[in-house]
This record gives sequence, C-alpha cells and structure tokens, in this order.
Amino acid sequence: MADTDAALQPKKRGLTRRQKRRLSQGAQYAVFVAAVIVFAVSADWGRLKNQFAQWDIARQMFPDVITLALKNTVLYTVSGFVLGLLLGLLIALMRLSSVGPYRWLAGVYIEIFRGLPALLIFVFIGVAVPLAFPGTEIVGGTYGKAALGLGLIGAAYMAETFRAGIQAVPKGQTEAARSLGFSPARAMISVVIPQAFRIILPPLTNELIMLFKDSSLVLLLGVTLEERELSKYGRDLASTTANSTPILVAGLCYLLVTIPLGFVVRRMEAKAQEAVK
Repeated sequence: MADTDAALQPKKRGLTRRQKRRLSQGAQYAVFVAAVIVFAVSADWGRLKNQFAQWDIARQMFPDVITLALKNTVLYTVSGFVLGLLLGLLIALMRLSSVGPYRWLAGVYIEIFRGLPALLIFVFIGVAVPLAFPGTEIVGGTYGKAALGLGLIGAAYMAETFRAGIQAVPKGQTEAARSLGFSPARAMISVVIPQAFRIILPPLTNELIMLFKDSSLVLLLGVTLEERELSKYGRDLASTTANSTPILVAGLCYLLVTIPLGFVVRRMEAKAQEAVK
C-alpha cells in the first residue's frame, strides 16, 4: 500500500529551461541596475560638472571647434583613407600574386605596419625621415605627413580586407570573364574587384572609423594653430582654461562622426546578410 500511495503522488518537477533563462536574465538586469545606482550615488557630480561641464567655456569653442578642428580632422582622415585604400589594394594584389618576391614584400609590410603602434609610425615620419633625408620635404606639409602616416597604418589592415574580399568572389566569375576573352588583369579589374568591394564595404567603413580616431596622433608632427585637429585643439584649450571641458567637447565631436558611421556599418552588414539569405 505504501508503494502504491507513493506512485500516485505527483512527481516534483524543477524549473523548465525557459524559466531558468528568464531567471538568469532577471538576475543580470538586477545586477546592472544595482551597478548603475551605486555609480550614480557614489560619483561626485558637482566636481565632475565643475571640471567637465563649464558651458561658458564650451560656448567659446564655437565655431572654431567645427570650422577648424573638426574640419582638419576630417581632412586628415579622408586623405589618409584614400591613400591607404589605394596602397592596400596594391599590397593585396601583391599578396595574391604568383610572383614570390611580391608575396614576400607584401607579407613583410603587413606584419610590420600591423605590429607597430601608430604612435611610432608618426614619430618615424616626423623625426626619422627628416634625419635620414635632409632637406627632403613631404608634399603637402603637415597634411601630406598626416595622410602618409594614416595611409601606411590603414593600408596594412585594408590589404588583408581586400585579400579576403577578392578570395570570397567565386572563381567561376573569373573563369567566365576569361572565357569571354578578358585578360587576367582585366578580369581582376573589371569583374573581381568590383564584386569584392561590395563584400568588404562594411569592414572598410570600420577602417575609416579607426583612422578618424588615429588622426589624433597628428599632433606628434608639430602642427601650427591652423593645422590643429580635435584632440590637439581640445588639449590646448584645456591647458589655457585649466579646465577639461574642451576635452569633453572634442570627444563629443568625435562621436558626432563615429556614431553615424557605426550606424551605416550596421545597416550595410544587415543588408549583406539579407542578400546571403
């Protein structure tokens, strides 16, 4: 009888997988909210406001922070990106070449410029090049040096991006172009590279964002007042006013460009995934 009664009693069941997942998510949200509350309560907002949010100082930065600092930052970035794009494509083609020395040179370039910090590359351009070649001037002055530095940095990363994009294009596209009488070079330029561009457009936009932030290193080249970019402009005013508000404003100007670019990247990645489906 005892065994019969035990069998008739309902079995105790634990939490289902969905309930466990909801419980885990609820615990994570609770920890996040608690962390935010602790941060909000423990931070000294008065001191932060005095040091970073003096609106009278911020107002004095306009319009120069846009018409001078942001403009220079964009010019440095765009010129460096264009140079890096062209150089990166050339290095990618060398990496894929059937000629051994080309592959070796491209591999050495990529490993060196991906491994070196961007700061050292700018120091090399600003200090080592004039010492090695006395009297030699880079075309464009500071703008030319900035484009060269950012281009050398970006090309090492873009070359690998290009290589991956070119290899992602189906080989049948090249074979079809060759069957139509295209030479290998013309098939690459007219058929493969345009398709590769569509594949690698999102990562290339990420490279643009990276170069936009790396443009802050242009200050190592010794810029004039009219050549200052956002970081240099913000630091100079922060030293003059003995307040960090200019640095905060400069940071917001960076976000004014990087956040929309990041949104564009996500949209392009979503469209690329939809096209694959």
